[in-house]
Amino acid sequence: MAKFKSIFIIEGTLGELTFYKLKNGKHYVKRKTSIPRERILLDPAFARTRENYSEFGAVARAGMLVRGGASLLLKNARDPEVSARLTSVLAKVKNCDPDAARGQRTVGKGLLTPEGKALLNGFDFNAKSPLDSVLSCPYTLKANHLFELSSFVPATMLRHPESATHVSFRTALLNVDFELGTTVMHYSPVELLPLDRTPTDLSLSPSTLPTGNGFTFWLLHISFLQELNGEHYSLHDQSYNVLHLLRVEEL
Repeated sequence: MAKFKSIFIIEGTLGELTFYKLKNGKHYVKRKTSIPRERILLDPAFARTRENYSEFGAVARAGMLVRGGASLLLKNARDPEVSARLTSVLAKVKNCDPDAARGQRTVGKGLLTPEGKALLNGFDFNAKSPLDSVLSCPYTLKANHLFELSSFVPATMLRHPESATHVSFRTALLNVDFELGTTVMHYSPVELLPLDRTPTDLSLSPSTLPTGNGFTFWLLHISFLQELNGEHYSLHDQSYNVLHLLRVEEL
């Protein structure tokens, strides 16, 4: 890979050269590969490459499944890099698969191990607002997926945008079956609180609990709103909103 310096900005393919721009704003150029696709798929010399392709494809599909299942909450906690970040973590989870041969390891088998769960627990879908940067007080996780805050003071225990007047809390249980490629979401009621100094005991639990096979992703969603004439509106700036993975559990 070489850096490209010119008075002209080129992106795309020109002959045997491909010009492209990275996120750092710099332009690079590389030569197009001359290896035929058929050789990569059949040549024994590329067996490791095929194994990597196979596992990466499975990891990417697992990430799409999780993001798709949580899409309603993700819309309110946007992060353009979440796909790449989640895929990177799931690739490490896949590496925890203790039984499968290289090329056949899966995220589901990796999550059966304590190490795999530990890699994913605490994942923040919005990297701009990790939970510990927004919520500055301890919380409790209890049986039956009960999330609790005791003597919670919204105005002092939350980092929030200046234009916000209210905050909403919601938990959800995302049931993910990686083998079948299915998801089911169970939500708690939304708890809407004014951003004042009134101490509140907050308790959230989904109305129904997931059943079946796979894994449960226990999620916490925090979003900020503005009250106007008795109505509550989502802020245009959603960078403070949180979507946090509290815990992954086997069903």
